[in-house]
Amino acid sequence: MSTVSDVIIHDHKELKDYFNEIVNSTDHDHQARYGNQFVWELARHSIAEELIVYPAFEKYLPEGKTMAESDRKQHHQLKEHLKEFQNMKASHPEYVPKLKSLYTLLEQHIAEEERDDLPKFEKALSNEDGVSAKLAANFQRTKKFLPTRSHPSAGEALKPKLMYNQNPAFESAMGLLAAPIDKLADMFRKFPVK
Repeated sequence: MSTVSDVIIHDHKELKDYFNEIVNSTDHDHQARYGNQFVWELARHSIAEELIVYPAFEKYLPEGKTMAESDRKQHHQLKEHLKEFQNMKASHPEYVPKLKSLYTLLEQHIAEEERDDLPKFEKALSNEDGVSAKLAANFQRTKKFLPTRSHPSAGEALKPKLMYNQNPAFESAMGLLAAPIDKLADMFRKFPVK
C-alpha cells in the first residue's frame, strides 16, 4: 500500500511533467492541453492536501499547526497565480512566462514539503498502524470530488475579514461548491490525449 507521502510525491512528479510538456513545446494546442491538465491536477492536489493532509499534520505533529498554516498560506498564493494562468490562452505571449513564475513558487513549496514536512509526518505516522495508507486512500478518493480550477476567493463575500486565520479550510470547503461547474466546463476543454 502507498503512503500518503507516496501519493503526494507522485502528484508532484506529474505536475513537473505537465510543466515540462508546456514549456518545451511551441505548439499552442499542445500547450493548451497540458496547461488544462496542469491546472486540473494542481487545483485538486492543493485542496486535497488542505482537507486531508494538513488536518492530519495538526493531529499527529507537535508543530503540525504551524506547518499546516504555513502550507495553507503558500497554497493561497499558488491558487492566486494559478487563477491568472488558467484564464490565459496558450497563444498569449505571457502564457509560458506566467506558468514559469507560478512553477517557481510551486517548486519551492514542493521542495519544502518533500524535504521537511513529509519526512517528519511519515516518522510520526510510523507508530500509527496503517494511518498513512488510509490517508493516502482518502487523499486519492477526495481528489475525485474537488474543483478542477482555482478559486482562491471562493466564499470571500460570505466570510468575515479575519476568518481565514480562524478557519483556514473555509476557502477549500466553499470551493467544493464550484466542483460541478468546473467538471461541466471541463467537457469543453482540451486535454492531452492518452
